[in-house]
Amino acid sequence: MRTRRLGKSGYDVSEVGLGCWQLGGDFGPVSDARAAAILTEADRRGITFWDTADVYGAGESEARIGAYLGARAKSAARICVATKVGRAGGLYPDGYTRARVRHDIEGSLRRLRVEALDLVQLHCVPPAILMAGDLFAWLEDFQRDGLVRAFGASVETLAEARFAATHPALASLQIIFNLFRQDAIDELFPIARANDVGIIVRLPLASGVLAGTMRRDQPFDASDHRSFNRHGEAFSQGETFSGIPFETALGFVDEIRDWFPPEASLAQAAMRWILDQPAVTTVIAGASRPDQVLENAAASALPPLSPALHSRLAAFYRERVAASIVVPV
Repeated sequence: MRTRRLGKSGYDVSEVGLGCWQLGGDFGPVSDARAAAILTEADRRGITFWDTADVYGAGESEARIGAYLGARAKSAARICVATKVGRAGGLYPDGYTRARVRHDIEGSLRRLRVEALDLVQLHCVPPAILMAGDLFAWLEDFQRDGLVRAFGASVETLAEARFAATHPALASLQIIFNLFRQDAIDELFPIARANDVGIIVRLPLASGVLAGTMRRDQPFDASDHRSFNRHGEAFSQGETFSGIPFETALGFVDEIRDWFPPEASLAQAAMRWILDQPAVTTVIAGASRPDQVLENAAASALPPLSPALHSRLAAFYRERVAASIVVPV
């Protein structure tokens, strides 16, 4: 597994990370045994960047990670756990105070069984709250207090990302970026690189659509956001299928699925395309089974896609996909 430096945090992390939202049961029930098996496989494959949040399963994702690493000192020493703060009840959407944010960070510390968080990210807080600047000032205080080692922001739009990228202490930005959301290449990445901000990519497969295995009648558990948030009923629609109607996204997949090298699955090729972007530090891919961890990790070893294919995919995005995104990018 290759590694890359996560901006000014100084951490060297695996370029393929593990998204841990599913460990909270928010995509359907996940047993303790299966959660442990997923974490074990990620550990074995050299995936050293694990991304979670205090609201995933109301803290269950963090607790499972804490239990796993608490029993494995060697793993805990090399794995960077990134969590998030800002969406829990009492904070979102307009209850942000220094004391409440600190309270939630301390909850993450307890669940993860650590004295300081490796990386804490603001979790898609409302734009007006983000741009007021108080949250960044508080995070700087918590960093000086030793509660967090580095901080970043997970955002929904490129406008928010461009604003946050200029904060002098910001280590990372987590953004939606994939074959169906390419605007960051020109609009954000030059700013991030100039300010030494690491880029963490979420939704690399557009909520699984770019794995190429979904059907138009694909069933989803009632607790899965791909079932209840297709039109932004619970949170930003951009977090589900990258803000593209499900059936439309499936049609786009059918158009491009034969464009990629035969030695890679569509999911691996989609992740390889992301890793070909020099500004990207790590891609966080979720996994509901250990074998999916293995497939995701294999993307790191693939050769870069050809310049001709990159050009073809860029044109496809501009001409076919961009107009179908129904939320601001």
